[in-house]
Amino acid sequence: MKNAIRGLWLTGLVTLPLAACNQTATGPASAPASFRMPEGSGCQGEIARYRAVMSNDLAMGHVNQSVYNRVDREIGQAETTCAAGRDAEAQRMIRATKARYGYV
Repeated sequence: MKNAIRGLWLTGLVTLPLAACNQTATGPASAPASFRMPEGSGCQGEIARYRAVMSNDLAMGHVNQSVYNRVDREIGQAETTCAAGRDAEAQRMIRATKARYGYV
């Protein structure tokens, strides 16, 4: 009997934090229904997708203008590298920028 009560107590203890996950958000937390992720391959596709995500995050208020501007400058540098035909280097630059700003 003691083990049964202990088991129920532990089950309740474990499931309680999970119940809190079922809350609904009070404001917009994701992209609008009209948002479409750009397609493409290589560094051009990566740059287009990251620009789209950053633009959406700026519009949704997830990043402020100064952070967006810094990321945009870094993406611009990767875009120049990509246009020069250095795909792998440009993709490394994008990955580094994503990691620096928490988009990994």
